[in-house]
Amino acid sequence: MNTNNNKMHVVFDLGGVVFRLDKMIAIQRFKEIGVAQAEEFLDDYAQQGIFGDLEAGVLTAEQYRDELSRITGKALTMEQLEYAWTGYAAELFQRNFDALLRLRREGFPVALLSNTNPFMMRWARSTEFDGNGHGLDYYFDRLYLSYEMRMMKPSPEIFKAMIDGEQTAPGNILFIDDSARNCQAAAALGIKTLNPANGGDWRHDVSSLLGIDLIL
Repeated sequence: MNTNNNKMHVVFDLGGVVFRLDKMIAIQRFKEIGVAQAEEFLDDYAQQGIFGDLEAGVLTAEQYRDELSRITGKALTMEQLEYAWTGYAAELFQRNFDALLRLRREGFPVALLSNTNPFMMRWARSTEFDGNGHGLDYYFDRLYLSYEMRMMKPSPEIFKAMIDGEQTAPGNILFIDDSARNCQAAAALGIKTLNPANGGDWRHDVSSLLGIDLIL
């Protein structure tokens, strides 16, 4: 157990929480690059087919590109796929970035737990991410990424791995996710949860739960 910091560990989802999620923009972009059947694969929370295999770490980025190129009958580039995937990130909020940094300054361990893939992370971990020259790693102590862990929310295994990584008790973790199903899975393991709406302002609720003013 972590005896150096008795503050609540705060673990955030990415899409829907750090930024507003828009599946329809992603679908439109995939269609632009030639993936006519994009609706069959894309979901708000868990992808299907080879899209799900990519996020679960079953397929590498290159294997996914090859397979999707075969399905569409068109040679797709890594850049096209990054463009399409990042359509999910409809709106980023400076208020959220400020709140994440304030939590860390106040000594709260802050982590990310996301069903995601290498194309999203190529952008999100770059200096292009926040508009201020910083990527995700600037805002979080640790990143738990589905494709690296080879498991996905809402499986109990990914939450157990996150608990192990945080080195604290489940009841000392606040997990924030816009998916009710993911929150239910976390709560079943004793994790405290918050289920904001996609793109909603969660700062008031987090401030109340943690006893810190995130609205400055």
